[in-house]
Amino acid sequence: MTGRVRVRLPGGWRPSRMDVLLALAVAVAGQVESFGRQGLEAGQIRHPVPLAVGAVAAGALLAVRGRWPVGALLALVALGAGVRAVTGGLYYPAWHFYSTLILVHTVAGAAEPRSRRGAAGLAATLLAYLSLQTLQYNDVAEVLISAIFVGVAHLSGILLRRQIDRTLRLAKETSRLEAEREERARHAVAEERARIARELHDVVAHSVSLMILQAGGVRTMLDREARRERELLLGVERAGRQAVEELRLMLGMLRDPGGTGVQAAPAGLAHLAALVGQVEETGVAAGLDVRGRPGPLPPALDLSAYRIVQEALTNTLKHARASRVDVTVTHAPTALTLEITDDGTGPGPGGDLDGHGDPDGHGDPGGHGDPGGHGLIGMRERVAMHGGELTAGPRPGGRGYRVRARLPLG
Repeated sequence: MTGRVRVRLPGGWRPSRMDVLLALAVAVAGQVESFGRQGLEAGQIRHPVPLAVGAVAAGALLAVRGRWPVGALLALVALGAGVRAVTGGLYYPAWHFYSTLILVHTVAGAAEPRSRRGAAGLAATLLAYLSLQTLQYNDVAEVLISAIFVGVAHLSGILLRRQIDRTLRLAKETSRLEAEREERARHAVAEERARIARELHDVVAHSVSLMILQAGGVRTMLDREARRERELLLGVERAGRQAVEELRLMLGMLRDPGGTGVQAAPAGLAHLAALVGQVEETGVAAGLDVRGRPGPLPPALDLSAYRIVQEALTNTLKHARASRVDVTVTHAPTALTLEITDDGTGPGPGGDLDGHGDPDGHGDPGGHGDPGGHGLIGMRERVAMHGGELTAGPRPGGRGYRVRARLPLG
C-alpha cells in the first residue's frame, strides 16, 4: 500500500512544507560543504564527519522551529559548541551561521517582544550572537557584520509577525462586517415583507368584504322560491366572513402596535400627482408623464406601483443631489411600466453608497443609496411579488440615475 509519508510530532503537530524545505537545504548544503572542502591545508576541513552530522542535526532543528523556536535556537548554540569542541575549532561551517539567522527570525516572529515569550526569544538571540563570536576568530569588522545580519533577522521576524496579526485582524473585521451586512439585508427584507403584508391585509379584506355585501344583496333580491340559490349565497357570505376573520388573525398582528391611529395618506397611481407635488415642494423640479390609456388595476398591483415610485423618489431626494426628477407611467394591455429618472450626481461627502445604485443591494460607487440598501430591497420585493422585472443603474452618459419597473398584467 503506497501513500504520502507525513511526519507528525507528539500532539499531532507536523512541520510545514517550508520547514521541511529549509531543513533539507541546510542538511544537503552541509554535506557538500563538509566533504567538498575536505583536506589538510589551511581553510580546509580535516574532520568532515562531525560537521556533516552537525548539518543533519541543524536541519532537524529547522524542521521543528515552528513548534519550539526558542528551544531550537538554544539547541543550535549547543550544537555549534559541540562541533567546535570535536573538530578543534579549525573551521567554522557556513550551515551553522545560516541556521542561526533562520532561527533568530523564527524566534522574533513567534511572540510579541513585550511578552514573556518575546523576552525569552530576545535573550536567546543575544546568546546566539555571543556564541558566534566564540566559534571563530573575528575582527571588529566581522563582529559588526554578524551583528547587522542577526539584527536584521530579528527585526524582520518582528515585522512579519505584526503584519500577520494585522492581516488576521482585518480578515476578522471583514467577516464581521459581511455578517452584519447580510443580517441587515435579511432584516430589511423581513421588514418590507411585513409592510407589504399589512397593506395586502387591507386590500384583500376590503375586496372580500365587498364580495360579502354583494352576495348578501343578491340573496335578498331572490324570490322565496329560490331556496337553493339563497342557501348557496348564504354559504358564500359565511365563507367570506370566515376568510376576513382569518386574515385579521394572521396578518392583523403585523400592524404597528404603537400606532397613533392616524390614517395613512391615500396610496395608488391615482395619487401620483400629489406625490410629485410633494417632491416639487422640496425645491426639486419634478414631472409626471402618464402614457397609454389607464385602466382598472388590481388593488395590490396598484398599491405596489405607487410604493415603487414613492421609494424611488425618496432615494432621489435623500441621496441623488438632483435638480430634476421625472416619473413616467406607461399603461399597456399586457404590462404596467414605471420609470423614474433624475439628473443627480450621487451622494455627497460622507453619503451612503449602498443599495439604490446596485441591483444586488451591495452599493454603487456613483449612484444613489439608502442605508443598508433598504429602498432597492423594498422595490425588488414588490416587483417580484407580481412576477415583474426591476432594473436600476446610472443613465447613459453617466449623468443621473434611472429606475425602471415592469409589472405584468393579467
